Order: sequence, then structure tokens, then C-alpha cells
Amino acid sequence: MHTFDKQAARAATLADPRWVAVQARDAHADGSFFYSVRSTGVYCRPSCAARAARPENVAFHATAAEAERAGFRPCRRCRPHQPSLAQRQAALVTAACRAIEHAEAAPTLEQLAQPSGLSPFHFHRVFKAVTGVTPKQYATAHRSRRVRNELERSHSVTEAIFDAGYNASSRFYETADQVLGMTPSSYRAGGVDSEIRFAIGACSLGAILVAQSERGVCAILLGDDPDALARELQDRFPRARLIGGDRDYERLVAQVVGFVEAPAIGLDLPLDVRGTAFQQRVWQALREIPAGSTASYGEIARRIGAPTAARAVAQACASNLLAVAIPCHRVVRNDGGLSGYRWGVPRKRALLEREAQA
Repeated sequence: MHTFDKQAARAATLADPRWVAVQARDAHADGSFFYSVRSTGVYCRPSCAARAARPENVAFHATAAEAERAGFRPCRRCRPHQPSLAQRQAALVTAACRAIEHAEAAPTLEQLAQPSGLSPFHFHRVFKAVTGVTPKQYATAHRSRRVRNELERSHSVTEAIFDAGYNASSRFYETADQVLGMTPSSYRAGGVDSEIRFAIGACSLGAILVAQSERGVCAILLGDDPDALARELQDRFPRARLIGGDRDYERLVAQVVGFVEAPAIGLDLPLDVRGTAFQQRVWQALREIPAGSTASYGEIARRIGAPTAARAVAQACASNLLAVAIPCHRVVRNDGGLSGYRWGVPRKRALLEREAQA
């Protein structure tokens, strides 16, 4: 006959990292596991608001089905056999995003909120919490992507603007420079009317390319092959006028190289930063991380008001073209480990080591 060992059960629960999530009623852990309570015969999700169970009565389960096979019934309070609040909200927001993407004109907040059964105010808060941006910002970013695509295939700029969902060309031209970084005609022609100065230098991390548009530094690229860096810049603006930097411009490259080698000197440059509303918020948060410090993807997501968007934060870091100026190398995994880096993990490690010593 099996004898229940209370002390062993208690020790096993206290040693399990999932017990910390249960004690904290951590909603972020919902769906990753479930826990059952021997004394009540029920199983719950980690965020359940029921009275805390004694650790010796707790067991953990990977799925709700596993808990039920072990003889436990779902808690009536947190309903672990049904989608969690976070899952329901994510589904509502996903549906709203699809509605925005397929609409001819941007839907109003009231139109987006109606299918969810939430008030426009509450829906707005949920949408921003899940995506990190407001419905209006999401719609603007989506139309920006559409107009980029349409400009590449349409017969005229006007046709592209209307096909992208703008109901008046004047409304697009008001924000065209922010969306495209140049006039629509220039963008459609591959940046034919834009001028980009660049120079390639060398630093202890390899080759470094610094490019500058009329608005500011638009790319700082690191790599092993100088020619590959030049091709990457050319691919971004295939018909822009690329001008090799003169002696004055090369001083700017030297300034960037100096910062790479000695982070303590600081770097204050005008930047030409182009990205979606969400990417801009992430990149601004990265610039606020002090040299010598790091933050996790989850911490950045919380700082910008989007606690569930850690994966999207990682994607925004990967899209950054301004090495060191926008310090995506200061973002690490939750356990402090170094994850992927656009220019290679060894360079990321080297930059962090130098900043720690500065």
C-alpha cells in the first residue's frame, strides 16, 4: 500500500520553480502548466485567485488533460479547461488586426470593439496591452507597409496611395517623409532622388559601414567582408545615389569606431530611424538602457506597455540597422544568456564586456 510522504511532497513542491509562479498568481505562466490540489481534488491555472494551497498538497501537470487523467476536476473559479483571459484577449485582438488589414479604409474604434462585446475604451486598452500599439498606430503601420508594396508595382504614385487605403492623397503626403524617408516618387524609383553618403572603416570587431542620409545616420553595419556591407546598403536603396565619404565624412566613421572601442566616450549623432510605430518604441527603449547594463526582452516589453510582446521585441531588435547607436546588444535572455544578434553573438559579447569595463 502506497503511503503519502508529506515531508517529501512538500520539499518537492518548494524546490519546483513552478511553485513561485503559483504563489505569485502569475498570469504569464497560464497555459505553460497546471497545478492540482490533493485536499480539494481540483486543478487550477497558475493565476487562480483561490486561497493558497499547502505545498505538500500540490502537484504539477503539463496539460489540463493530464490533470484530469490523474483524477482531478477543473476549478470553478479559474476554469482551467477553458481558454485563459490572455488567450481570449489575444484572439479578439487577432481578429481586430485581420479586420484592419482587410478593410478598404481604417475601421473606427467603435467598429473594431463591437464584435468583442467590450466598450471602445476597454477594447483600446486590451489592444494596446497585447500588441504594444494602439489600433490607430497598427492601422497606420499596416497602411505604410501596403503603400511601400503598392509603390513598387503600381503604374502611378496616386494609384498606389489609393490602393493602400488612403482616401485622399493629401493625407498620405502629410506623413510620407516619416513613412518612407523620402518622397513617394523617389521611393518608387528605388531612392533615385536620394543621396546617401557612406564610408567603410575597420575596428576590432571587423569591418564597419556608416551611412548617412540628409536626415541623419541611417545605417551602421558590422561584418567581416567590406564588400558585403556595401552590397547590403545598395540592396536597401538600389537606385539611390551612393557617395563615398570624403575626409570630413570619414571623421564621422572614426567617431563611431571610437565609440565601439571605448564606449565611455558616448555617441551623440543625428539618426535617420525608420520603422513601424512598435519598432520605434522598442528602439527608443533600447537607447534608454545605460551603458554597462542589460535588460531582457520581457523587461523591454513591459517598459513599453506591452508585457506579452517579448517575441515582437526580439524581432524589432533583429530589424535594427543602427548597430551601437541603437544598442540592441544590451538585450539578453531572461536568464541573462546572450541570444541571437544581427551581427553575431561574439560581437555582442565583446560590446557588453567593453561597456562593463568602462
